[in-house]
Amino acid sequence: MFGFSMIQLVRANANKLDLTLRQNLIGLYRPFQWTPCFLHSSLEKLLKIMKTYSVVVEFKKECSYSAAIQDCHSIATKHLRTRVKRGYPRISCCSMDLSPAAIEDLLSSCSSIQKIYFDRKVQALLDVAVPSIEAEQVERRDTVLTGKDVTIAVIDTGIYPHQDLQNRIIAFKDFVNDRLEPYDDNGHGTHCAGDAAGDGAASGGKYKGPAPEANVVGVKVLDKLGAGSLSTVMAGVEWCMEYNELNPDRKINIISMSLGSEPQRFRNESDDPMVKAVEAAWNNGIVVCVAAGNAGPDPETIASPGISQQVITVGAMDDLNSPNQDDDTIATFSSRGPTIYGKQKPDVVAPGVDIISLRSPNSYLDKLQKANRVGTDYFSLSGTSMATPISAGVTALIIESNPNYTPQEVKERLLQGAEPWGDTYTYGHGYVNAEKAIPRQPE
Repeated sequence: MFGFSMIQLVRANANKLDLTLRQNLIGLYRPFQWTPCFLHSSLEKLLKIMKTYSVVVEFKKECSYSAAIQDCHSIATKHLRTRVKRGYPRISCCSMDLSPAAIEDLLSSCSSIQKIYFDRKVQALLDVAVPSIEAEQVERRDTVLTGKDVTIAVIDTGIYPHQDLQNRIIAFKDFVNDRLEPYDDNGHGTHCAGDAAGDGAASGGKYKGPAPEANVVGVKVLDKLGAGSLSTVMAGVEWCMEYNELNPDRKINIISMSLGSEPQRFRNESDDPMVKAVEAAWNNGIVVCVAAGNAGPDPETIASPGISQQVITVGAMDDLNSPNQDDDTIATFSSRGPTIYGKQKPDVVAPGVDIISLRSPNSYLDKLQKANRVGTDYFSLSGTSMATPISAGVTALIIESNPNYTPQEVKERLLQGAEPWGDTYTYGHGYVNAEKAIPRQPE
Protein backbone atom coordinates (compact mmCIF):
# COMPACT_ATOMS: atom_id res chain seq x y z
CA MET A 1 0.00 0.00 0.00
CA PHE A 2 2.83 2.40 0.77
CA GLY A 3 3.63 2.53 -2.95
CA PHE A 4 0.37 4.32 -3.68
CA SER A 5 0.95 7.91 -4.77
CA MET A 6 -1.39 9.64 -2.29
CA ILE A 7 0.25 7.89 0.65
CA GLN A 8 3.66 8.90 -0.68
CA LEU A 9 2.34 12.47 -1.06
CA VAL A 10 1.10 12.57 2.53
CA ARG A 11 4.38 11.22 3.87
CA ALA A 12 6.43 13.73 1.84
CA ASN A 13 4.20 16.74 2.65
CA ALA A 14 2.97 16.02 6.17
CA ASN A 15 3.89 19.56 7.25
CA LYS A 16 1.83 21.09 4.43
CA LEU A 17 -1.38 19.10 4.93
CA ASP A 18 -3.47 19.34 8.07
CA LEU A 19 -4.32 16.15 9.96
CA THR A 20 -7.91 15.83 8.73
CA LEU A 21 -6.88 16.24 5.10
CA ARG A 22 -4.07 13.69 5.53
CA GLN A 23 -6.54 11.22 7.00
CA ASN A 24 -8.96 11.79 4.11
CA LEU A 25 -6.28 11.24 1.48
CA ILE A 26 -5.08 8.04 3.10
CA GLY A 27 -8.71 6.97 3.48
CA LEU A 28 -8.97 6.85 -0.32
CA TYR A 29 -7.38 3.42 -0.15
CA ARG A 30 -9.81 1.76 2.27
CA PRO A 31 -11.88 0.15 -0.54
CA PHE A 32 -8.72 -1.41 -1.92
CA GLN A 33 -8.74 -4.20 0.66
CA TRP A 34 -11.83 -5.63 -1.03
CA THR A 35 -10.62 -4.96 -4.59
CA PRO A 36 -8.54 -7.37 -6.71
CA CYS A 37 -4.92 -6.22 -6.98
CA PHE A 38 -4.99 -5.94 -10.76
CA LEU A 39 -7.65 -3.19 -10.43
CA HIS A 40 -5.77 -1.08 -7.89
CA SER A 41 -3.94 1.11 -10.39
CA SER A 42 -7.07 1.92 -12.40
CA LEU A 43 -9.13 2.57 -9.27
CA GLU A 44 -6.48 4.90 -7.87
CA LYS A 45 -6.37 6.93 -11.09
CA LEU A 46 -10.16 7.25 -11.05
CA LEU A 47 -10.31 8.32 -7.39
CA LYS A 48 -7.54 10.88 -7.85
CA ILE A 49 -9.54 12.56 -10.60
CA MET A 50 -13.11 12.23 -9.36
CA LYS A 51 -12.86 12.67 -5.58
CA THR A 52 -13.06 16.30 -4.39
CA TYR A 53 -12.22 17.99 -1.09
CA SER A 54 -13.19 21.47 0.04
CA VAL A 55 -10.03 23.07 1.42
CA VAL A 56 -8.46 26.34 2.53
CA VAL A 57 -5.07 27.04 0.98
CA GLU A 58 -2.69 29.24 2.95
CA PHE A 59 0.10 31.11 1.17
CA LYS A 60 3.51 32.01 2.51
CA LYS A 61 3.53 35.55 3.87
CA GLU A 62 6.60 36.54 1.88
CA CYS A 63 5.01 35.53 -1.45
CA SER A 64 2.94 37.77 -3.70
CA TYR A 65 -0.74 37.07 -3.06
CA SER A 66 -1.76 37.88 -6.64
CA ALA A 67 0.87 35.50 -8.04
CA ALA A 68 -0.10 32.76 -5.59
CA ILE A 69 -3.81 32.97 -6.35
CA GLN A 70 -3.03 32.98 -10.07
CA ASP A 71 -1.08 29.75 -9.60
CA CYS A 72 -4.15 28.24 -7.96
CA HIS A 73 -6.36 29.33 -10.87
CA SER A 74 -3.87 27.79 -13.30
CA ILE A 75 -3.94 24.48 -11.44
CA ALA A 76 -7.75 24.56 -11.40
CA THR A 77 -7.94 24.82 -15.19
CA LYS A 78 -5.92 21.61 -15.57
CA HIS A 79 -8.05 19.35 -13.37
CA LEU A 80 -11.64 18.18 -13.34
CA ARG A 81 -13.86 19.13 -10.40
CA THR A 82 -11.31 21.71 -9.22
CA ARG A 83 -11.90 25.43 -8.72
CA VAL A 84 -10.93 28.49 -6.70
CA LYS A 85 -14.03 29.47 -4.74
CA ARG A 86 -12.97 32.64 -2.95
CA GLY A 87 -9.83 34.61 -2.15
CA TYR A 88 -8.93 36.12 1.23
CA PRO A 89 -6.07 38.53 0.46
CA ARG A 90 -6.04 40.06 3.95
CA ILE A 91 -5.56 36.62 5.49
CA SER A 92 -3.27 35.36 2.70
CA CYS A 93 -5.51 32.39 1.90
CA CYS A 94 -8.06 31.14 -0.59
CA SER A 95 -10.75 28.45 -0.54
CA MET A 96 -10.79 25.77 -3.23
CA ASP A 97 -12.35 22.51 -4.30
CA LEU A 98 -9.42 20.19 -5.08
CA SER A 99 -9.17 16.66 -6.38
CA PRO A 100 -6.35 14.50 -4.97
CA ALA A 101 -4.56 14.88 -8.30
CA ALA A 102 -4.87 18.67 -8.07
CA ILE A 103 -3.51 18.63 -4.50
CA GLU A 104 -0.53 16.67 -5.77
CA ASP A 105 -0.01 19.14 -8.61
CA LEU A 106 -0.42 22.19 -6.36
CA LEU A 107 2.15 20.99 -3.84
CA SER A 108 4.69 19.98 -6.45
CA SER A 109 4.47 23.05 -8.69
CA CYS A 110 3.56 26.00 -6.41
CA SER A 111 6.32 27.16 -4.08
CA SER A 112 4.00 29.74 -2.47
CA ILE A 113 1.93 27.13 -0.59
CA GLN A 114 2.33 27.26 3.19
CA LYS A 115 -0.35 24.72 4.10
CA ILE A 116 -3.61 23.16 2.91
CA TYR A 117 -6.41 22.74 5.46
CA PHE A 118 -9.56 20.63 5.27
CA ASP A 119 -12.59 22.95 5.19
CA ARG A 120 -14.01 21.80 8.52
CA LYS A 121 -17.55 22.34 9.73
CA VAL A 122 -18.52 25.24 12.00
CA GLN A 123 -21.70 25.51 14.10
CA ALA A 124 -23.69 28.15 15.94
CA LEU A 125 -22.95 27.63 19.64
CA LEU A 126 -26.34 27.04 21.26
CA ASP A 127 -27.24 24.80 24.17
CA VAL A 128 -32.87 39.44 32.83
CA ALA A 129 -29.13 39.89 31.47
CA VAL A 130 -28.48 43.67 31.25
CA PRO A 131 -28.93 44.47 34.96
CA SER A 132 -26.61 41.59 35.89
CA ILE A 133 -23.69 43.16 34.04
CA GLU A 134 -24.46 46.68 35.31
CA ALA A 135 -24.89 48.08 31.80
CA GLU A 136 -28.36 49.56 32.23
CA GLN A 137 -27.31 53.14 32.98
CA VAL A 138 -23.59 53.74 32.50
CA GLU A 139 -23.02 57.48 32.57
CA ARG A 140 -19.74 59.25 31.88
CA ARG A 141 -19.22 63.02 31.58
CA ASP A 142 -22.98 63.67 31.85
CA THR A 143 -23.72 61.30 28.96
CA VAL A 144 -25.46 57.92 29.24
CA LEU A 145 -23.46 55.45 27.14
CA THR A 146 -25.60 53.54 24.63
CA GLY A 147 -23.16 52.43 21.93
CA LYS A 148 -24.05 55.39 19.72
CA ASP A 149 -21.79 55.69 16.64
CA VAL A 150 -20.25 52.27 17.37
CA THR A 151 -20.82 49.42 14.88
CA ILE A 152 -21.05 45.73 15.76
CA ALA A 153 -20.81 43.07 13.02
CA VAL A 154 -22.67 39.88 13.92
CA ILE A 155 -21.11 37.00 11.96
CA ASP A 156 -23.80 34.36 12.24
CA THR A 157 -27.02 33.15 10.56
CA GLY A 158 -28.18 36.59 9.42
CA ILE A 159 -30.36 39.29 10.99
CA TYR A 160 -34.12 39.69 10.72
CA PRO A 161 -35.11 43.39 10.47
CA HIS A 162 -36.76 43.48 13.89
CA GLN A 163 -38.31 46.73 15.13
CA ASP A 164 -35.83 46.74 18.04
CA LEU A 165 -33.09 47.27 15.44
CA GLN A 166 -35.02 49.76 13.31
CA ASN A 167 -32.81 51.95 11.09
CA ARG A 168 -29.65 50.53 12.67
CA ILE A 169 -28.86 47.57 10.37
CA ILE A 170 -26.47 49.57 8.22
CA ALA A 171 -25.12 46.73 6.05
CA PHE A 172 -25.79 43.08 5.27
CA LYS A 173 -23.74 40.42 3.47
CA ASP A 174 -24.94 36.90 2.70
CA PHE A 175 -22.31 34.22 2.00
CA VAL A 176 -24.88 31.39 2.02
CA ASN A 177 -27.67 32.36 -0.40
CA ASP A 178 -26.34 35.66 -1.81
CA ARG A 179 -29.47 37.58 -0.88
CA LEU A 180 -29.21 41.35 -0.64
CA GLU A 181 -31.75 42.29 2.03
CA PRO A 182 -31.37 41.39 5.72
CA TYR A 183 -33.02 38.11 6.76
CA ASP A 184 -32.44 35.22 9.15
CA ASP A 185 -33.82 31.78 8.31
CA ASN A 186 -32.39 30.25 11.50
CA GLY A 187 -33.04 32.87 14.20
CA HIS A 188 -29.74 32.55 16.06
CA GLY A 189 -28.09 35.62 14.52
CA THR A 190 -31.12 37.83 15.15
CA HIS A 191 -31.15 36.82 18.81
CA CYS A 192 -27.43 37.61 19.06
CA ALA A 193 -27.91 41.02 17.43
CA GLY A 194 -30.56 41.85 20.01
CA ASP A 195 -28.39 40.57 22.86
CA ALA A 196 -25.87 43.23 21.91
CA ALA A 197 -27.90 46.10 20.52
CA GLY A 198 -31.66 45.61 20.80
CA ASP A 199 -33.37 48.77 22.08
CA GLY A 200 -36.47 47.15 23.58
CA ALA A 201 -38.88 49.11 21.37
CA ALA A 202 -41.38 46.25 21.23
CA SER A 203 -41.28 45.68 25.00
CA GLY A 204 -41.31 49.20 26.36
CA GLY A 205 -37.59 48.92 27.02
CA LYS A 206 -37.87 45.70 29.05
CA TYR A 207 -35.76 43.50 26.77
CA LYS A 208 -32.80 45.46 25.49
CA GLY A 209 -29.10 44.93 25.01
CA PRO A 210 -26.27 46.91 26.63
CA ALA A 211 -25.71 49.01 23.48
CA PRO A 212 -29.23 49.99 22.35
CA GLU A 213 -28.05 52.72 19.97
CA ALA A 214 -25.18 50.84 18.35
CA ASN A 215 -25.28 50.16 14.62
CA VAL A 216 -25.38 46.56 13.45
CA VAL A 217 -23.95 44.80 10.40
CA GLY A 218 -25.27 41.35 9.54
CA VAL A 219 -22.84 38.85 8.01
CA LYS A 220 -24.52 35.55 7.18
CA VAL A 221 -22.05 32.64 7.12
CA LEU A 222 -24.25 29.91 8.66
CA ASP A 223 -27.21 28.27 6.95
CA LYS A 224 -30.80 27.63 8.01
CA LEU A 225 -29.67 24.86 10.36
CA GLY A 226 -26.95 27.00 11.95
CA ALA A 227 -24.19 25.14 10.11
CA GLY A 228 -21.32 26.50 8.05
CA SER A 229 -17.70 25.89 7.23
CA LEU A 230 -14.26 27.25 7.92
CA SER A 231 -14.18 28.91 4.49
CA THR A 232 -17.48 30.79 4.89
CA VAL A 233 -16.49 32.06 8.34
CA MET A 234 -13.14 33.23 6.96
CA ALA A 235 -15.02 34.93 4.12
CA GLY A 236 -17.16 36.78 6.65
CA VAL A 237 -14.16 38.03 8.62
CA GLU A 238 -12.34 39.02 5.42
CA TRP A 239 -15.42 40.94 4.26
CA CYS A 240 -15.51 42.94 7.52
CA MET A 241 -11.93 44.10 6.92
CA GLU A 242 -12.75 44.98 3.31
CA TYR A 243 -15.87 46.85 4.46
CA ASN A 244 -13.75 49.05 6.71
CA GLU A 245 -11.41 49.88 3.84
CA LEU A 246 -14.39 50.93 1.71
CA ASN A 247 -16.21 52.76 4.53
CA PRO A 248 -13.53 54.60 6.53
CA ASP A 249 -16.09 56.94 8.11
CA ARG A 250 -18.43 54.15 9.23
CA LYS A 251 -16.13 51.35 10.23
CA ILE A 252 -17.02 48.12 11.97
CA ASN A 253 -15.60 48.45 15.50
CA ILE A 254 -16.52 45.03 16.88
CA ILE A 255 -17.06 41.54 15.48
CA SER A 256 -19.28 39.23 17.54
CA MET A 257 -18.93 35.52 16.68
CA SER A 258 -21.22 33.08 18.47
CA LEU A 259 -19.92 30.13 16.50
CA GLY A 260 -17.00 27.76 16.44
CA SER A 261 -15.72 24.24 16.02
CA GLU A 262 -13.75 21.73 18.02
CA PRO A 263 -10.13 22.90 17.81
CA GLN A 264 -7.58 20.84 15.93
CA ARG A 265 -4.14 20.50 17.39
CA PHE A 266 -1.50 22.39 15.44
CA ARG A 267 1.99 23.43 16.51
CA ASN A 268 0.33 26.39 18.28
CA GLU A 269 -3.07 28.06 18.19
CA SER A 270 -1.94 30.70 15.69
CA ASP A 271 -1.55 27.98 13.05
CA ASP A 272 -5.31 27.35 13.13
CA PRO A 273 -6.74 29.08 10.02
CA MET A 274 -9.82 30.33 11.87
CA VAL A 275 -7.54 31.85 14.50
CA LYS A 276 -5.49 33.45 11.72
CA ALA A 277 -8.67 35.09 10.40
CA VAL A 278 -9.84 36.62 13.69
CA GLU A 279 -6.32 37.75 14.58
CA ALA A 280 -6.02 39.46 11.18
CA ALA A 281 -9.21 41.40 11.99
CA TRP A 282 -7.87 42.23 15.46
CA ASN A 283 -4.61 43.50 13.98
CA ASN A 284 -6.68 45.61 11.57
CA GLY A 285 -8.27 47.46 14.48
CA ILE A 286 -11.46 45.42 15.03
CA VAL A 287 -12.27 44.09 18.51
CA VAL A 288 -13.32 40.43 18.19
CA CYS A 289 -15.59 38.75 20.77
CA VAL A 290 -15.88 34.97 20.43
CA ALA A 291 -17.93 32.32 22.23
CA ALA A 292 -16.00 29.92 24.45
CA GLY A 293 -18.24 27.02 23.41
CA ASN A 294 -20.89 24.83 25.01
CA ALA A 295 -18.85 21.69 25.71
CA GLY A 296 -18.52 22.12 29.49
CA PRO A 297 -18.09 21.19 32.24
CA ASP A 298 -15.06 19.22 31.03
CA PRO A 299 -11.68 21.03 30.92
CA GLU A 300 -9.86 21.88 27.67
CA THR A 301 -13.14 22.37 25.81
CA ILE A 302 -12.65 25.94 24.52
CA ALA A 303 -13.78 26.06 20.87
CA SER A 304 -11.89 27.54 17.93
CA PRO A 305 -11.42 30.46 17.28
CA GLY A 306 -11.90 31.18 20.99
CA ILE A 307 -8.51 29.58 21.61
CA SER A 308 -6.85 32.71 20.15
CA GLN A 309 -4.85 34.57 22.77
CA GLN A 310 -5.70 37.91 21.17
CA VAL A 311 -9.48 37.88 20.97
CA ILE A 312 -11.99 38.19 23.83
CA THR A 313 -13.34 34.71 24.63
CA VAL A 314 -16.60 34.64 26.57
CA GLY A 315 -18.09 31.97 28.83
CA ALA A 316 -21.70 31.85 30.06
CA MET A 317 -23.16 32.56 33.50
CA ASP A 318 -26.55 31.51 34.81
CA ASP A 319 -28.05 34.63 36.40
CA LEU A 320 -31.08 32.62 37.67
CA ASN A 321 -33.34 35.25 36.10
CA SER A 322 -32.53 37.77 38.79
CA PRO A 323 -30.69 41.11 38.59
CA ASN A 324 -28.78 40.22 41.77
CA GLN A 325 -25.32 38.90 40.94
CA ASP A 326 -24.79 37.17 44.28
CA ASP A 327 -26.61 33.98 43.27
CA ASP A 328 -25.10 33.76 39.78
CA THR A 329 -22.95 30.76 38.86
CA ILE A 330 -21.28 29.32 35.78
CA ALA A 331 -23.62 27.65 33.29
CA THR A 332 -23.03 23.90 33.28
CA PHE A 333 -22.59 23.86 29.50
CA SER A 334 -20.03 26.71 29.37
CA SER A 335 -16.71 25.45 27.99
CA ARG A 336 -13.80 25.42 30.40
CA GLY A 337 -10.11 26.16 30.03
CA PRO A 338 -7.31 25.78 29.62
CA THR A 339 -7.18 25.61 25.84
CA ILE A 340 -5.79 22.46 24.25
CA TYR A 341 -2.50 24.38 24.18
CA GLY A 342 -2.56 24.88 27.96
CA LYS A 343 -3.32 28.61 27.72
CA GLN A 344 -5.65 30.65 29.93
CA LYS A 345 -9.24 30.93 28.66
CA PRO A 346 -12.03 32.04 28.83
CA ASP A 347 -11.30 35.74 29.31
CA VAL A 348 -14.60 36.77 30.90
CA VAL A 349 -18.10 35.44 31.55
CA ALA A 350 -21.52 37.04 30.98
CA PRO A 351 -25.16 35.94 31.30
CA GLY A 352 -26.00 33.11 28.90
CA VAL A 353 -28.97 31.14 30.30
CA ASP A 354 -32.60 31.83 29.32
CA ILE A 355 -31.70 35.11 27.65
CA ILE A 356 -34.71 36.87 26.13
CA SER A 357 -33.95 38.67 22.90
CA LEU A 358 -35.27 39.19 19.38
CA ARG A 359 -37.44 36.65 17.62
CA SER A 360 -37.08 35.94 13.90
CA PRO A 361 -40.61 34.84 12.87
CA ASN A 362 -40.92 31.56 10.93
CA SER A 363 -37.22 30.84 11.22
CA TYR A 364 -35.88 27.35 11.93
CA LEU A 365 -35.50 27.91 15.68
CA ASP A 366 -38.81 29.75 15.89
CA LYS A 367 -40.64 26.73 14.48
CA LEU A 368 -38.54 24.15 16.32
CA GLN A 369 -38.81 25.71 19.78
CA LYS A 370 -42.24 27.35 19.91
CA ALA A 371 -42.25 27.10 23.71
CA ASN A 372 -39.34 29.57 23.75
CA ARG A 373 -41.42 32.38 22.28
CA VAL A 374 -41.93 35.32 24.62
CA GLY A 375 -44.96 37.19 23.37
CA THR A 376 -44.91 37.88 19.64
CA ASP A 377 -41.57 39.66 19.35
CA TYR A 378 -39.10 37.88 21.61
CA PHE A 379 -37.48 34.49 22.11
CA SER A 380 -35.50 32.77 24.87
CA LEU A 381 -32.21 30.97 24.18
CA SER A 382 -29.22 29.76 26.18
CA GLY A 383 -25.55 29.37 25.32
CA THR A 384 -22.20 31.08 25.24
CA SER A 385 -23.71 32.35 21.99
CA MET A 386 -25.78 34.78 24.07
CA ALA A 387 -23.01 35.75 26.50
CA THR A 388 -20.74 36.76 23.62
CA PRO A 389 -22.88 39.52 22.04
CA ILE A 390 -23.80 40.78 25.51
CA SER A 391 -20.07 41.24 26.08
CA ALA A 392 -19.77 42.81 22.62
CA GLY A 393 -22.44 45.31 23.65
CA VAL A 394 -20.45 46.25 26.76
CA THR A 395 -17.40 46.54 24.54
CA ALA A 396 -19.34 49.05 22.42
CA LEU A 397 -19.84 51.21 25.51
CA ILE A 398 -16.10 51.12 26.21
CA ILE A 399 -15.36 52.23 22.65
CA GLU A 400 -18.02 54.95 22.82
CA SER A 401 -16.32 56.28 25.96
CA ASN A 402 -13.00 56.53 24.09
CA PRO A 403 -13.04 55.88 20.32
CA ASN A 404 -9.23 56.01 20.26
CA TYR A 405 -8.80 52.79 22.21
CA THR A 406 -6.97 50.01 20.35
CA PRO A 407 -8.47 46.49 20.48
CA GLN A 408 -5.90 45.52 23.11
CA GLU A 409 -6.78 48.55 25.24
CA VAL A 410 -10.48 47.72 24.95
CA LYS A 411 -9.76 44.16 26.07
CA GLU A 412 -7.69 45.39 29.01
CA ARG A 413 -10.52 47.68 30.13
CA LEU A 414 -13.06 44.84 29.91
CA LEU A 415 -10.84 42.41 31.84
CA GLN A 416 -9.79 44.93 34.48
CA GLY A 417 -13.44 45.80 35.12
CA ALA A 418 -14.57 42.17 35.46
CA GLU A 419 -15.69 40.94 38.88
CA PRO A 420 -13.47 38.01 40.00
CA TRP A 421 -15.71 34.99 40.52
CA GLY A 422 -13.51 31.94 41.09
CA ASP A 423 -11.40 29.48 39.15
CA THR A 424 -9.79 31.26 36.18
CA TYR A 425 -10.24 28.28 33.85
CA THR A 426 -13.98 28.53 34.53
CA TYR A 427 -14.62 32.26 34.96
CA GLY A 428 -11.54 33.83 33.37
CA HIS A 429 -10.94 37.29 34.80
CA GLY A 430 -14.52 37.26 36.03
CA TYR A 431 -18.02 38.55 35.43
CA VAL A 432 -18.35 41.37 32.89
CA ASN A 433 -19.17 44.68 34.61
CA ALA A 434 -19.76 47.68 32.36
CA GLU A 435 -19.72 50.20 35.19
CA LYS A 436 -16.26 49.13 36.36
CA ALA A 437 -14.82 48.62 32.86
CA ILE A 438 -15.20 52.25 31.79
CA PRO A 439 -12.93 54.86 33.42
CA ARG A 440 -14.74 57.69 35.17
CA GLN A 441 -12.12 60.18 34.06
CA PRO A 442 -10.91 60.68 30.47
CA GLU A 443 -7.71 58.82 29.69
